Amino acid sequence: MNYIKDMNNALDYIEKNIDKDISQEEVARVAHISKFHFLRIFNILTGMTLGQYIRERRLTLAAKEIMSTNMKIIDISYKYGYETPEAFTKAFKALHKVSPTEARKKGEILRATTPISFQLTVKGEKRMDYKIVSKDSFKVVGLSRRFSTKNGENFKEIPKFWDEVNSSEIDNILINNQGNLGILGICTGFCEAKDEMKYMIAVQGDEIEALKSYKDYEVFEIPKSTFAVFESIGPMPNSIQNTWHKIFAEWFPATQYEHANAPEFEAYFSGDPHGEDYRCEIWIPIIEK
Repeated sequence: MNYIKDMNNALDYIEKNIDKDISQEEVARVAHISKFHFLRIFNILTGMTLGQYIRERRLTLAAKEIMSTNMKIIDISYKYGYETPEAFTKAFKALHKVSPTEARKKGEILRATTPISFQLTVKGEKRMDYKIVSKDSFKVVGLSRRFSTKNGENFKEIPKFWDEVNSSEIDNILINNQGNLGILGICTGFCEAKDEMKYMIAVQGDEIEALKSYKDYEVFEIPKSTFAVFESIGPMPNSIQNTWHKIFAEWFPATQYEHANAPEFEAYFSGDPHGEDYRCEIWIPIIEK
């Protein structure tokens, strides 16, 4: 239950400081979690980045003040962190579809992003199966790249990385060299100072001659870890996205585990990824609280 409480404490901190500078590091500190994992969990649970949520909350409150007070629009824009009226107007129109001046003159119906709160939902209609696996260190080989985690860039760019691999000869090379875990998508190398992470598309092994000419080629060792392993069955990407959501919304809050500081990965097996019976797995490194 502390998991939910800590996340909600972070949201309360945002609301109390919504008209001040809010650092993502401080928000994560309030939640007692690393910045990378907080941003990732927030995106999985809400479908938006933390930066987007803060921006929309500020613009929602700004719209309320425009409609209900005589405060100058320029002063409202400064209050909510915009350095110029032009930047404020652009952001306001992007969310509300009208300018601040038009909203005040015409009494427009505007979009509101309400404060979020997280709750532990116990769903009895379907059990969430998982297994705990202690696995010795093992090597993987494939292509790796570093991605910025600022403003959720990694959520946009990693799918492009997959599209690039899947539409090239690399896909067949990996398929022909895959082990019993199939093709892996590995998150690792989180760097808080640089706001970046490493993502690797790989298979088990320590060498693939046909990939050595690629500049992103890498052999990497996943350290010995204890993993919580979750099966996802159904068409991609909805099935695995729903599984990720349930892990953070239901499983972590209901257990005595927390995410360990180690690589996590998705394991994709042979089959039609769009089929109703397609199977893949999520491996999350864990430690007991």
